[in-house]
Amino acid sequence: MIIIRSMGKENLSYIALGSNKGDRFQNLSDALHEIRQDRNNSIVNISSIYETLPYGYKDQPNFYNAAAQIKTTHGLIELLDLLKSIEKKIGRVDTIRWGPRVIDLDILFYNNIIFSNERITVPHKEVAKRDFVLIPLNEIAPDYYHPALNQKISDICIVESEKTVIGKIQQKLI
Repeated sequence: MIIIRSMGKENLSYIALGSNKGDRFQNLSDALHEIRQDRNNSIVNISSIYETLPYGYKDQPNFYNAAAQIKTTHGLIELLDLLKSIEKKIGRVDTIRWGPRVIDLDILFYNNIIFSNERITVPHKEVAKRDFVLIPLNEIAPDYYHPALNQKISDICIVESEKTVIGKIQQKLI
């Protein structure tokens, strides 16, 4: 087993945020507040919020999605554990796959590593298939290279049938 530790080093990570239960805007805002409250993190950039159709399981309310760029001294697994604890604190409970959720926080990228174990895969294996991830990510990191695909975020395309973004909402996070 490979353990990725930061040893106090500052790491760059991109996080996807999503919510479709309760006050979707407040849930995203609360998640960012919790990320920022951790002394090992700083938020560098936050995308606009996009309202999106559900992905996977369709019989549920629309989502609000956004992306955040953070700097962290947490190692990859430590960051994953932090995000899972934030989800739980905000009220996420496990349900059906791709089902409704108060908050969803996914690590999209962590530095430029390619890593997978039983708990996490980075880059997130679905980044290039989901417009609700790519569009907010493209807003804050169009020139970032997907380390597995060796393509800039701005150059990754989504086929028409997989588009779920309805539009950008006017309310701004933080």
